[in-house]
Amino acid sequence: MHRDDFPMLRQDIIYLDNGATSLKPQCVIDKMTDYYENYSANAHRGDYDISYKVDLEYENTRDLVKDFIGAKRKEEIVFTSGTTDSLNLIVNGFFSGLLEAGDEIILTKTEHASNVMPWFRVAGETGAIIKYIPLDDNNFVTLDNLKKVVTPKTKVISLAEITNVVGDIRPIKEITKFAHERDIFVVVDGAQSVPHIKTNVSDTDVDFLAFSAHKMCGPTGVGVLYAKYELMQNIEPMNLGGGMNESFDAPDKMVLKEVPTRFEAGTPNISGVIGLGEAIKYLNKVGMDKISAYEKNLRSYLIEKLVSIPHIDILNIEADSGIVAFNVDGLFSEDVAYYLNKYGICVRAGSHCAKLTKDVLGVANSIRVSLYFYNTESEIDSLVELLKDKDKIMKEMF
Repeated sequence: MHRDDFPMLRQDIIYLDNGATSLKPQCVIDKMTDYYENYSANAHRGDYDISYKVDLEYENTRDLVKDFIGAKRKEEIVFTSGTTDSLNLIVNGFFSGLLEAGDEIILTKTEHASNVMPWFRVAGETGAIIKYIPLDDNNFVTLDNLKKVVTPKTKVISLAEITNVVGDIRPIKEITKFAHERDIFVVVDGAQSVPHIKTNVSDTDVDFLAFSAHKMCGPTGVGVLYAKYELMQNIEPMNLGGGMNESFDAPDKMVLKEVPTRFEAGTPNISGVIGLGEAIKYLNKVGMDKISAYEKNLRSYLIEKLVSIPHIDILNIEADSGIVAFNVDGLFSEDVAYYLNKYGICVRAGSHCAKLTKDVLGVANSIRVSLYFYNTESEIDSLVELLKDKDKIMKEMF
C-alpha cells in the first residue's frame, strides 16, 4: 500500500524494522525542506511575516495532534523530543512530587526501557514500590490479572498499549475504568500503538499518553506528551529558559507561561514538529482503520509461513499487532540478522530495549519483524525463503 510515496523503497531493501523507526513519505520530506528553504525563522519570537508563518504551522500541528488522538483541547498537547522524553517528563515532573514511601507503581516485565527506568529511579528516590502484572499464557495483560496486584496503595499503572516485543494490544479502556474507580492514574506508552491503531484518549480516558513522530512516518527528534488539562497544570517543567516564562526578576519571582508553552523551553525542533503535522495528514489520508486491518492480515500471512519452518520458534504467535518475534533454533539472533542483511532485509535483533522481557519469554534475545502498511506479501516471501534452509544460514553467517 502506498509504496511509491516512500523514497527509501526505491533502494533494493526490504525494510521490516518499523518498530524501531518508520520510513518517511515524500510529502513529509518536502514539508520540512519547505520550512528550511522558505521560512526558516524561529517560533513564537519574531514580529515579521515568515516568523508568523512558523507560528501558524507549528501550532497547526498541535491542533492536528489533538484531533488525531481525540484530545479535548490543544493545551493538552506538549511537544517533546520523543516518547522517552515524554515519559521522563511525566515521571519526574508529576509523579516524583506525588509518590511517597510504600506507594505502588504497577508495570509489566514486557515494557520498553523508557517505561521502566524512570519508574525505577523515582521508586528509589521516594521509597515507592514497583509491582508487575502477572501475564497470561501468551504473555498478554488481562484485566483479571491486573486486579490481582492492585491494592489501596496503588497510585499509578503505566503500560504500553502495544508492547515492542510481545506485541500484545492491551485493554487500555477497561484498565483505565477499573483504575479510575480506585483513584489510580494511568500512563500509556503509545510508541507502538499510535502509529498503527486508532487512538482516542477521550474514549479510553487515560491520564497521560506518550508517543514519537518517527515511528509514524514523521521525523526523528519529535514526540508528544498528552496529559489531561487539569493534570497538566500540576506537572513541574524540567527545562527552564527562553520562551516558557513571562518574567524572572528574582529567584522567588519567576512567572511561567500557561500550559503547554511552559514545557517547551528554548528553540524547539521546528522542522520536526511541522513534519509531524504533515505525517498526521498523510496517515489520515491513508486511514488508520485501513492501516490496522492491512497489518493484521499481513501478520497472519507471515505467521502462516513461519509456523511451517521447524527450526523457527515464534515467541508471540497470538499477538494482534504487526510485531513478530522469533528465533532460529540454536543460532544467535544478531548472526541471523546479519545473514538477512546480506540480502537486503532489515530486521531488528537483540533485546529490543526490553531487557526484563527475558524473564517472561525465557530468552534474552530475538529477531523482530515489525510490519507497516507499505510492506507486502512478496517481501515476506523473500524473508521466509531465506529462513527455510538452516544450513544455508549457518554457512553464510560465518
